[in-house]
Amino acid sequence: MQVDLISITPDAERLIEQAGRTCYQSHDRASATSSGKFVRMLVARGHTSVLEHAKATFRIRGISRVASHQLVRHRLCSFSQASQRYVGQAQANAVVPPTIATSDEAMGLFEEIVRSCKKAYLRLIDMGIPREDARFVLPNALETEVVLTANFRELRHIIKIRGTHNAQWEVRQIALEMLRIMKLHAPNVFADLYAGDDGVVVRTHHGQEKVKID
Repeated sequence: MQVDLISITPDAERLIEQAGRTCYQSHDRASATSSGKFVRMLVARGHTSVLEHAKATFRIRGISRVASHQLVRHRLCSFSQASQRYVGQAQANAVVPPTIATSDEAMGLFEEIVRSCKKAYLRLIDMGIPREDARFVLPNALETEVVLTANFRELRHIIKIRGTHNAQWEVRQIALEMLRIMKLHAPNVFADLYAGDDGVVVRTHHGQEKVKID
């Protein structure tokens, strides 16, 4: 799996501050160093609609269609995905779940099924069946590539729900990698989210009554 940031709103936290200060009419309090504290205040107060003014685009490679099916449920994102209709799948790799990889018996069955599906796929194509119909026999394990664009508010939502203990392992890895990247580029927007020792996203809690508007 590989998650790469390919585009992000320039000076995103400054933009969020400018939008947020419009709500409070506090532009006179802005300074060269004020955006970080102001953005953290917005997040702590739950005023996260302002985060929608900034967005990021990721290229996510080497994930299964099991994972991509979960990602595309986030309707506020924009997606572009590799097409099985136009792109041949005979050489596509399969993503192996760790629970299967640790068992020789399970791994043997998994590889047998993937080979059988690919063989059926190629045979159907040889019979004149178009790719768009032959792909019906392919397993969800085959790798795909997705480009995802989302505003910062939606990214926080994805990371929080897809990075938990209850999330599927593959999509949790995606969420954790997105969090790592976003903390580099917008540290104050994601300051209350971090990866715990057990590899899941943890959210710190702010006392909202103590948060002041600066």
